[in-house]
Amino acid sequence: MVVTDAKIPLVGETTCGSLLQKLQEIWDEVGESDEQRDRMLLQLEQECLDVYKRKVELAAKSRAQLLQALSDGKLELSSLLSALGEKSSVGIPEKTSGTIKEQLAAIAPALEQLWKQKEERVKEFSDVQSQIQKICGEIAGNLNLSETPAVNESDLSLKKLDEYQSELQDLQKEKSERLHKVLEFVSTVHDLCAVLGIDFYSTVTEVHPSLNDSTGVQSKSISNDTLSRLAKTVLALKEDKKQRLHKLQESAAQLIDLWNLMDTPEEERKLFDHVTCNISASVDEVTVPGALASDLIEQTEVEVDRLDQLKASRMKEIAFKKQTELEEIFARAHIEIDTEVAREKIMELIDSGSVEPTELLADMDDQIAKAKDEALSRKDILDKVEKWMSACEEESWLEDYNRDENRYNASRGAHLNLKRAEKARILVNKIPALVDSLVAKTRVWEEERGISFTYDGVPLLAMLDEYAMLRQEREEEKRRLRDQKKFQELQHTEQESVFGSKPIPSPARPVGTKKVVGPRANGGPNGTPRRLSLNAHQNGSRSAVKDAKRDPRPVAPMNYVEVSKEDAASHISGTGSGSDPVPASP
Repeated sequence: MVVTDAKIPLVGETTCGSLLQKLQEIWDEVGESDEQRDRMLLQLEQECLDVYKRKVELAAKSRAQLLQALSDGKLELSSLLSALGEKSSVGIPEKTSGTIKEQLAAIAPALEQLWKQKEERVKEFSDVQSQIQKICGEIAGNLNLSETPAVNESDLSLKKLDEYQSELQDLQKEKSERLHKVLEFVSTVHDLCAVLGIDFYSTVTEVHPSLNDSTGVQSKSISNDTLSRLAKTVLALKEDKKQRLHKLQESAAQLIDLWNLMDTPEEERKLFDHVTCNISASVDEVTVPGALASDLIEQTEVEVDRLDQLKASRMKEIAFKKQTELEEIFARAHIEIDTEVAREKIMELIDSGSVEPTELLADMDDQIAKAKDEALSRKDILDKVEKWMSACEEESWLEDYNRDENRYNASRGAHLNLKRAEKARILVNKIPALVDSLVAKTRVWEEERGISFTYDGVPLLAMLDEYAMLRQEREEEKRRLRDQKKFQELQHTEQESVFGSKPIPSPARPVGTKKVVGPRANGGPNGTPRRLSLNAHQNGSRSAVKDAKRDPRPVAPMNYVEVSKEDAASHISGTGSGSDPVPASP
């Protein structure tokens, strides 16, 4: 080594060879022995060996550290790739070759890139998990969440991040739906409070303070408890609205009944139009603010109480008004009642206080309803009775007309009387069929109800029976007059043949002007069977005997169906007897 160092001296540089040469020169000058020199050289070699050993050890240790760093780097690289869910990363050499430092230098950029990617991924996970935690807290009603959610760094894959993001989207959708429900509930509460006249803000803030309009939409509570309390509040308000509407409608119905009973003027009724307009409305149809306020219902109830007290003081007037209505219905139906007894009974009931005014009025309303039904059942028969009476009036007029000897004079209005006479004869010819139909309908009516059909207190069948008898008597009288006239004309002809033509006073005139024996078909000067009915009791003995022979009923009319066509023809000719045929009107 000395030779080597001597062969390659370095100018201005201290080397081992130059130092050994210098040491030898010193030894030579000092005179060291060879033994001493060998010992010192051996010591130097040993010291150099120790230095080399230390260096080798240090180098080995450094190599081991580098290998551990390389192993740790590879493990960390694998761990990062696994945590990030990456199978490979850009910049990582597929084949590991070269020195240790080269290998470390090769994976260092990939590690740095993966660390940055991990930090970004952790931040994304933290943000998503924080939002999830916040929404879950809002749903659970726990808004005081100060802790940041811990991120599981062992799984930072995109798949896991997508799962969190999908969960976040579902929660955001649920939050939106819940917020929509909350706003719907709040709007419903607002509308209900407006209709009921209740303070809206105190109602919703009692459910949750965040539901006030002063807070933002996103700040409103969407928790299960809030939704549940809102739903209960809405149900309670709807039930309250339903009860108030029912209460108001009852009061409105009572108002209308009292108004109708007491004929309240329209001006006074208009003061409660906002109440009566909802009398038939459903719960959902009442949306006007304040329509069901408590003070409005109380005001209506006070008005009902006032009118109720006023009704009690006017009870007699109201009852007599209904009694008058009942009497008018019976009068139009020609049903006879004792009005004085009925009014006296009403007075006794009211004065004694044995019956409630409302019960009395309700009973009278029932009587009016029954009377209307009774009048309706009699309407068809009464219409035919009116036609029959009208025909009888025309029959009476026609008889008077036929007795008038001056009916063909060219007086003013004579042609009108001729026309009326023609129509009257046609109408009179229909009387038998009309009476038959009336008798049949009356019999059916009586059989269905088991009572007698009366007309102004007189049995209608008795009236018709009496009319039949009077009509038969009148027909017999007319036939007698015709026979008498023929006999007189025969005598006049014989006298003319014996004594020659000589004017002999005809008895036809006095006979013609003589009144018919017995009551006329109309029973009086007005020519109405209604007057005839008043004589039914006077002639009842004769009618009853005939009725007993024909029918076991107490009162039964004559069966006009059995009258022969010859009698009808004689009746038609009899209406014009004692007079010349009526010429056609000009």
